[in-house]
Amino acid sequence: MSTDREVRTQPDQPIDPDLSLGELFGRLGNDLGELLSSQVDLARTELKAEAREVGQTAGAFGAAALLGYLALTLACFAAAWGLAELMPEGLAFLIVAVVVGIVAGVLAMRGRAQLEEARKVAPKTVGTIKEDVEWTREQVS
Repeated sequence: MSTDREVRTQPDQPIDPDLSLGELFGRLGNDLGELLSSQVDLARTELKAEAREVGQTAGAFGAAALLGYLALTLACFAAAWGLAELMPEGLAFLIVAVVVGIVAGVLAMRGRAQLEEARKVAPKTVGTIKEDVEWTREQVS
């Protein structure tokens, strides 16, 4: 009996012509099981790599956000006190708050767009699974 992994030298000849229909279906079941298992392993590997990358990126963004927040706070106070030389203090602080709010809104919209792009999980695995499903449909038909 030959193995599943042997190289076929004559593609027009069956690998194991002596196998019964039941044995062939058993082999088909085993092959499909191995295929699904390899697809799951591929998805797991892709997701681990993506999670590690996202974790490192989140750490860098966290540190940048803290320092940016401190710098923005100091800059806002400086801008408001500078404007307070030209107008009442309350109005100066209100103008600075509105400008900061507008900038925050723009950044939130950009972040949302990037998050939508990042939600595409394991594109290689999804593609290969779709190909496998299509191939299986063709074989059954």
